Amino acid sequence: MAARKVGNLLGLAVLAVLAERPMHRYEMASVIRSRGKDRQLAVKWGSLYTVVDNLARHGFIAVVGTDRDGARPERTIYRITEAGVGELQDWAAQLLAEPGGAADPLVAGLSVLPALSPETAIDLLGRRVDALAEQAADVRSQLVRDAQHVPRMFLIEDEYALAQLDAQLAWVRGLRDELAAGTFPDLAEWRRLQAAGMPGLDAPGPHDDEEAQP
Repeated sequence: MAARKVGNLLGLAVLAVLAERPMHRYEMASVIRSRGKDRQLAVKWGSLYTVVDNLARHGFIAVVGTDRDGARPERTIYRITEAGVGELQDWAAQLLAEPGGAADPLVAGLSVLPALSPETAIDLLGRRVDALAEQAADVRSQLVRDAQHVPRMFLIEDEYALAQLDAQLAWVRGLRDELAAGTFPDLAEWRRLQAAGMPGLDAPGPHDDEEAQP
């Protein structure tokens, strides 16, 4: 994925809400929160001022005025620029079309699964099943609540997150059950490697014995 002038995903969220109408920072944060974008984009609110300043410095947003509500401090109002609209559209298109390059921690863990005993793997996978089930239930409940006052077009990423959680939950539960039932096809070899202390690095290659013969 190409590097961007403002690569923080909070910047993407800011551009998206400003594409609707001009806002000050507090309103941006309120809208992003109300739609659950902070959950899906892992928003770090402490960086909001920096992100807004960076977007303005690169010409993606511009100041259009100020607003004062009672005794509150004066607030700067921003609008998205033509360059900002282009950046938003290009960024969104890239995210939709190109798979991410970051490694999935679960895939990394599965790649070294034989380093653990089958019993340990069953226990750990069971813990993941419980955690995934809880996460899926939370996202499902949040979707139901948000759907009462937020248009579906702003909740699509939550639907996708829930589908991912449900799919991972089903797969991990299936693997755990297969190991627990003893039906995993390579279980005997897995146990043999564990009993031998995982000697793979010191094991002779397929032709080593032949070469050692006189």
